Amino acid sequence: MEMPLVTVICLCYNHERFVEAAIRSVQNQTYKNIQLVIVDDASTDNSANVIRAVIGSAQQIEFLALPGNIGNCKAFNRGLARAKGSFIIDLAADDILLPNRIEVGVRTLLEKGGKYGVHFSDAEIMDEYGAHLYNHSERFPHDSIPQGDIYREIIGRYFICPPTVMFTKQVADVLGGYDETLSYEDFDFWIRSSRAFYFAYSPTVLVQKRVFKGTLGSRQFKIFSPHSSSTFHVCEKILRLNNTPDEQRALHKRIVYEIGLNLRLLNLLTAARFFFLMIRNKRKTY
Repeated sequence: MEMPLVTVICLCYNHERFVEAAIRSVQNQTYKNIQLVIVDDASTDNSANVIRAVIGSAQQIEFLALPGNIGNCKAFNRGLARAKGSFIIDLAADDILLPNRIEVGVRTLLEKGGKYGVHFSDAEIMDEYGAHLYNHSERFPHDSIPQGDIYREIIGRYFICPPTVMFTKQVADVLGGYDETLSYEDFDFWIRSSRAFYFAYSPTVLVQKRVFKGTLGSRQFKIFSPHSSSTFHVCEKILRLNNTPDEQRALHKRIVYEIGLNLRLLNLLTAARFFFLMIRNKRKTY
């Protein structure tokens, strides 16, 4: 198998309890041609000192300690600017790559070739202490996961566990990195990348995702959360990207869901914006 360089961008913000395990999980990969870029987004705990102690003088590791907190999307792009690999992984400092994660991802994307630019897999969901909660596939069975052209599917429903994603540098270049105007990146990345590239899925647990109060995912469904506004802007992009009536119907399904969610969260202004987006979507012709 070819051994192209893989860049892992590890994003840390107040993860002093977990960041060492994340770094070690990269160092313990069966695949060895790895560039590790660690970005600390101005943590207010002891994260930066933990990182320095763990990496020491290790080669192939770059540490970027940001002077001020700039948020996940901007911080990732700072790390991406230093990426030299043909493949990229976005690793949150509270998650863990299992030893064969990179090897499987590289092999799969090389074998698929062509338009395939993104690889994702099953994951183990664990609590903050590392105790097993469930596997992603228990809620999203393997036979329900689409591959190839997943654009329409990803508009309408969730099925990708975010930390399992690996993508080619070409995808990053085409997208121009993450959209820094958004408060989170997953949905936007899936939409924009799946419009131009195919996705490949491995029904194997390759990543451990930690879930606890304070993680980005746990804040997505809070009242007045900025994530609702970001989702609205992603849906605006979908409206521009859509090419078929089927895609239009998928967006309608998404908008109806988002209206209901924002009404429950008392995000009335955002709910109204989705309502008018639904009207615009109905009026679009192909």
